[in-house]
Amino acid sequence: MTSRRTFLLSGLAALAGSSALANAPAVSLRPVARRVSSLAAGADGLKALLARANLPGQAVCAVADVKTGKLLESSGQAEALPPASVAKALTALYALDVLGADHRFETRILATGGVAGGIVKGDLILAGGGDPMLNTDHLALLAKALKNAGVREVRGRFLVWDGALPAVKTIDPGQPDHVGYSPAVSGIALNFNRVHFEWKRASGGGWAITMDARTEKYRPEVVNAQMKIASRSGPVYTYAEKAGVDHWTVAGKALGKGGSRWLPVRNPAAYAGDVFRTLARANGIKLDKAKSAKSLPQSQLLARHHSPPLDVMLKAMLKYSNNLMAEMIGMSATAARGSRPASLKASAAEMNRWAAGKYGMSGTRLVDHSGLGEASRMTPGDLTGALVAAYRAGRLKPLLKPFRMRDAKGGIVKGHPIKVAAKTGTLNFVSGLGGFMTAADGTELAFAIFTADQKTRARIPRAQRERPKGARGWNRRAKKLQQQLIERWGAVYGS
Repeated sequence: MTSRRTFLLSGLAALAGSSALANAPAVSLRPVARRVSSLAAGADGLKALLARANLPGQAVCAVADVKTGKLLESSGQAEALPPASVAKALTALYALDVLGADHRFETRILATGGVAGGIVKGDLILAGGGDPMLNTDHLALLAKALKNAGVREVRGRFLVWDGALPAVKTIDPGQPDHVGYSPAVSGIALNFNRVHFEWKRASGGGWAITMDARTEKYRPEVVNAQMKIASRSGPVYTYAEKAGVDHWTVAGKALGKGGSRWLPVRNPAAYAGDVFRTLARANGIKLDKAKSAKSLPQSQLLARHHSPPLDVMLKAMLKYSNNLMAEMIGMSATAARGSRPASLKASAAEMNRWAAGKYGMSGTRLVDHSGLGEASRMTPGDLTGALVAAYRAGRLKPLLKPFRMRDAKGGIVKGHPIKVAAKTGTLNFVSGLGGFMTAADGTELAFAIFTADQKTRARIPRAQRERPKGARGWNRRAKKLQQQLIERWGAVYGS
């Protein structure tokens, strides 16, 4: 009977006499390192996914179980990057906590000196109350209510009060003058502080232009924002303020056959006063040119308009990512805390202190409430922790819009097993996403993803910041990475 040792030795001898060991092996006999799958649980799989994205700049993220609060995985969770409009999610939580979901903003028509026989003996005041959704239709209703109250004449001045909030000429001074998403901010706003500029070819080869405060129902022309066509090819727009009036010029060679766009308003009180004066005149009430009221004197209430409830407004703010709404609501919350802010930065600093105390967000430093300012910073760990706490309190998720999952060609995948409700954020070479996802098995997670190529962004001239070269492609790749991370988390932690 052959022993095991003899069998092994004879077997090796046979191999040695064959061609099997005649030459050095073509492939190392050591174990070959396998390529790490992006679906591997833990840090290795996450790092593999981020590395394969090959996205210039930085990419940081964090994901947690909303029920336990356990941080499942992260990369750079304490690294602060610009959040862009994802910051609006924090602003929404701030406003809900301070003002409450049922809060409404009020715009009033007031009179001093009393009213007798349809005559306002003193001044008529349009008093803003911080309502960011006030539009021309609402002012028309106030003008009609004034007429229905029997007012037919005003002996005193027509004043506009915007002192409920501090006056800010533009949300982000680093933006081009003409972009409508960075208007002025004050205690009164109309049509999101934008004026409608329209141009059409006129007979004789010239142009017919209008500057108005249009809604679907009304189109009152304005005088506090004026446009002049200049014979040049560029720059497309120039802006200057003269005696409280917004003066614009536009390059005639850039107008094409016709078109329109919304331009930002820099003097909101004058704009609202200009439009209300026109609407009052349509109701038979003649008013002098609006002047600014430095304070609110004792007066009689003649008419008022209320905004929708705050939770309805916040849902719209998050859906359309409206910067003005975020700034006015955020500053109103700061004022309600007993600290009337002197600026957007001061108000954001108060919100930072609130966030640090409420959610432990020690690494977050925002300079405004909208995320438009590029100096704002937020960490994914901070936001994920706040989202977990908000989920437990039943806040925020119902206000977030669905984030649609897409296929390789960018088309929406109907019936995708992962459901996402989140706030997006996009600036040039900055992209963020934060919110909640429900995996196929029902597991609910909170997550935050921030990506930024800050070096490339810093090189963009101010005049080119509306559509800089390369930004669209970079942001498309960033959004692809966001979806890959969501799909990874759904596969690894939701099954």
